[in-house]
Amino acid sequence: MFYDHAAGMVFRPPSEANSLILRVAIGCSHNTCTFCAMYRNTPFRIRGLDEIDAVMACAQRLYPDTRRVFLADGNALAVPTNMLLIILRKLHQSFPRLTRVGCYANPKDAAYKSPAELTALREAGLKITYMGIESGDPTVLCSIQKGVVPDQIIEAGQKILQAGIKLSTTIILGLGGRERTIEHAQNTAAVINATAPTMVNALSLMVYPGTLLAQSIESGTFIPLTTREILEEHYHLLKALTSSCIYRSDHASNYLPLSGTLPKDKARMLKSLLHVMGTSQLPLYDFKE
Repeated sequence: MFYDHAAGMVFRPPSEANSLILRVAIGCSHNTCTFCAMYRNTPFRIRGLDEIDAVMACAQRLYPDTRRVFLADGNALAVPTNMLLIILRKLHQSFPRLTRVGCYANPKDAAYKSPAELTALREAGLKITYMGIESGDPTVLCSIQKGVVPDQIIEAGQKILQAGIKLSTTIILGLGGRERTIEHAQNTAAVINATAPTMVNALSLMVYPGTLLAQSIESGTFIPLTTREILEEHYHLLKALTSSCIYRSDHASNYLPLSGTLPKDKARMLKSLLHVMGTSQLPLYDFKE
């Protein structure tokens, strides 16, 4: 991330560290998730084409050999499709060596796009989207004010994949607290299995001052998991995954970095979790069939 004096902090996925970041929108069109402080004080707006063109022209002079571009901010798919197609066309004209464009995708905004629109975006150069699943449990999704239910997340993810766009997803361990840890693990695994994303990135819950989640912890209505409980939840969630995908939990928030391909590396990663917990097995969650 870096600071943009005109409009606050800029965020991007770790895999876009070497990408040119082009802000086609400012802030997040949803911006109500209780755990998130990223764009809390940044009013959402879509930038005009003239404004974007000026930034692109400057970037072209400074970084003419750009190969990857990340469209920021929080969910560039909120930008109208026709406008995104213009931006993608201009990017390829400005950067002859460009091979990939990516962006964040809120499930609601992905759902609003038709299959034809998503296919057109892929053909114009949008190769990967990053979508926050966070949880697959309907109660947790409601409590964090995600604005979608599990079926909508699955539908959005499948539409992106069917258009030929890679889908990198994020889940948050511990987001259900102690009360919903079993349901959070079970239902999040179910959503991942139904969606079959290209990649799953597991983060551990981080609590930011000033968020609604922080207030819930202070009032005692949300009880965070201990380190041990996070590891146990991670074990049971990973054990329940049947989807083929790249799986990572190597974010700075994680207590144990894991990386592999499912199902090939599943046993190895489960063994690592058991090893760090100092046990050879865990009691099974009472998952519903």
